[in-house]
Amino acid sequence: MVAVSESGEAIEPVYEPKALAGFDYASDLGGPGEYPFTRGVYPTMYVSRPWTMRQYAGFSTAADSNRRYKQLIAAGTTGLSVAFDLPTQMGYDSDAPQARGEVGKVGVAIDSIDDMRALFEGIPLDEVSTSMTINAPAAILLLLYELVAADRGISARKLSGTIQNDILKEYIARGTYIYPPAPSLRLVADTFAYCGTNIPRWNTISISGYHMAEAGATPVQEIAFTLANAKEYVRTAIAAGLAVDDFAPRLSFFFVARSTLLEEVAKFRAARWLWAHIMRDEFGAADPRSLMLRFHTQTAGVQLTAQQPEVNLARVTIQALAAVLGGTQSLHTNAFDEAIALPSEHAARLALRTQQVIANETDLTSTVDPLAGSYAIESMTAVIRESAAELIAKVEGMGGAVAAIEQGFQKAEIEKSAYLVARQIDAGERVVVGVNKYSVAEEPGYAPLRVDPAIEAEQGERLAKLRASRDNAGVIRALDAVRASAAGQGNVLYPLRDALLARATVGEVCDALRSEWGVYHPAEVY
Repeated sequence: MVAVSESGEAIEPVYEPKALAGFDYASDLGGPGEYPFTRGVYPTMYVSRPWTMRQYAGFSTAADSNRRYKQLIAAGTTGLSVAFDLPTQMGYDSDAPQARGEVGKVGVAIDSIDDMRALFEGIPLDEVSTSMTINAPAAILLLLYELVAADRGISARKLSGTIQNDILKEYIARGTYIYPPAPSLRLVADTFAYCGTNIPRWNTISISGYHMAEAGATPVQEIAFTLANAKEYVRTAIAAGLAVDDFAPRLSFFFVARSTLLEEVAKFRAARWLWAHIMRDEFGAADPRSLMLRFHTQTAGVQLTAQQPEVNLARVTIQALAAVLGGTQSLHTNAFDEAIALPSEHAARLALRTQQVIANETDLTSTVDPLAGSYAIESMTAVIRESAAELIAKVEGMGGAVAAIEQGFQKAEIEKSAYLVARQIDAGERVVVGVNKYSVAEEPGYAPLRVDPAIEAEQGERLAKLRASRDNAGVIRALDAVRASAAGQGNVLYPLRDALLARATVGEVCDALRSEWGVYHPAEVY
């Protein structure tokens, strides 16, 4: 029986030179750091320095998360990656009725500038690179970060990091949207412009295929829908009056790394090739940095199992190898116990050690793009590239990513793929070690990390004290300015910054925007 890839393409038992008939090394590959960047975006890649080792962390209160960040820094992580709880992601304060039962559960609760100060207490913001996984209120959390740096006398021009800020994939796969697409895209474009002037080293968006993959997207769907979304962001920014080469160098991407190592490596190579051609040929970008698809990778949380969780160490190692061989710029390795609960300190440290072993004890950092020229890799890259280009063209034919989202296209396609995988696992056609094969009768006991439910009341008390101690008349004036800006045409980040500096809360500024922009309700699609 012929093996089939995650994207449904046949995997040949043997790849011969004839598989690359018509393959042009000069145009299809180029050199490392050269157009079309198939072999990597930098000439020396990891030979000169390894990828940034990030660990995604955040839970409970800002003070609790701060302690975890310091532990990770002490363990050798080179970049922080912040997880926010669901109320923060949805623009609600911890004492809002909608937040009940969710405060601090899947990330850290951030309600105000006071919480942001506590989150980064003692951490040198001008020395670390910080990634924040936040979308609908991304601009607000970035402004809080900038204000905390200003408190310490750190210039915003020295800050480096990334906000996810990818609202389109929320409508497709994840659901933490607030506003309708049009004002959401305006907020993204305003953030591009604001950072270009004020925080020039910041990556203003991390266009994410990861969450679509976690929802069931195949590798082809992952890069096709991600690049289609990216085209929508580029068009929005250009329509807002920004020159493509003024903002495109700060675009970044976020992909998953699955256990199917060969196809994942080919996926990353195909994505770089496609993006370079899109930016040059469709948008006329001239700055080489505008053509580079720089990306962060996270190992596949959806492939972790609660059964025999220590086996996840093997899965994560293979997935991390796929990311490194594929040329990622930064990497988060999942902890082995994440299918059970929030990562324990022990498991988070082991996840980081996985990256450190790859970087320091293997020879993968000794040469650039070690799999280049492989008959299998180059053939798979070509197949993924062609299939993804066809799917991007289909989205474009529907009017672009937003129009396709409103028709439910991407969501329906991903759900079909997820259903197929679920059926294969149930039928035993797809082996999941420890789940439908090689299972054991009894599992060892674990003491997973649990969030104390009392933190919800504690956050509420902190909010009450904040509201009692601030100049509430000044806050009202600042929120009125936010509403006026949202109703007009100016860049809304400037009044947002003023309101946050006046100690308005995340929920209050999001409510001010809701009052003008409304909230998004997906259409029923059958």
